[in-house]
Amino acid sequence: MNHFIKLSDFTREELAKTLLLARKLKLERQNNMPHPLLAGKKLGMIFEKSSTRTRLSFEVGMYELGGTGIFLSHRDLQIGRGEPIADTARVMSRYLDAVMIRANSHQTILDFAEHGSIPVINGLCDLYHPCQIMADLMTIEEYFPRFDGVKKVCYIGDGNNVANSLIVGCVKMGLPITIVCPKGYEPNADIAQWAATNGDYTCTNDVFAGAAGAQVVYTDVWTSMGQEEESARRLADFAGFQVNADVMAKAHKKAIVLHCLPAHREEEITTEVFEKHAKPIFDQAENRLHAQKAVLVMLLAEDKLN
Repeated sequence: MNHFIKLSDFTREELAKTLLLARKLKLERQNNMPHPLLAGKKLGMIFEKSSTRTRLSFEVGMYELGGTGIFLSHRDLQIGRGEPIADTARVMSRYLDAVMIRANSHQTILDFAEHGSIPVINGLCDLYHPCQIMADLMTIEEYFPRFDGVKKVCYIGDGNNVANSLIVGCVKMGLPITIVCPKGYEPNADIAQWAATNGDYTCTNDVFAGAAGAQVVYTDVWTSMGQEEESARRLADFAGFQVNADVMAKAHKKAIVLHCLPAHREEEITTEVFEKHAKPIFDQAENRLHAQKAVLVMLLAEDKLN
């Protein structure tokens, strides 16, 4: 790996290798086996958006791998005062071994990768959330080993950055994916076209048809950071797209529910459904740590795995 910016940059085999490493690192952690594969390495972590899981997973991950994670908010950087991203990238490349960016714009990540000389990890942007989907795929595989028996992954909600990356991740791994969203909230059109050409992809406005028979039902908040002023309108537009007992009654009887968190109970998901499926949801949250550790190792120390 040179960068980890979007899942479409990788083959199914490369993603599978990373997921296998994530499971290995998780098992070693559970058995108190140290794995200082990144001893002496330094990761810069740029946050233009607030975070709980992204910051913790990368910071703890670097610590457990023997390296150092350095947190930088937009208030800490000169790019918040007008310094070009190109200059920041060239300077940080002389101090660090890699950088993770949680950005408002995908272009920020592309610009840093173009002008810097170190690996760049997309911790979230307006178009993609690849790190989240690596944890999602890891969780699905834990509940359905080798993805056996997964005939449908159903995502219900906004066709946002999570949905875009989930589509790519599922298609790459051979998983049928159905997106259920209100009209006007569909995923990125180019991604949808690619998915329809390369995999089993469906987008519908019918919640019950979309959830029918699904082994995995996934949802996300209806109002993301930066969309707070639109909250009232979005709540009205998403009425009827809640993951509740009626929706789950249409899904497979052994279906799991995933949510990338934070969850707004009684909006996109009922408290009843959330608590019934709390274990996979919090397994999913934990797996951010293991999946991101695997990405870091693949970027900075893949030679140590051979």
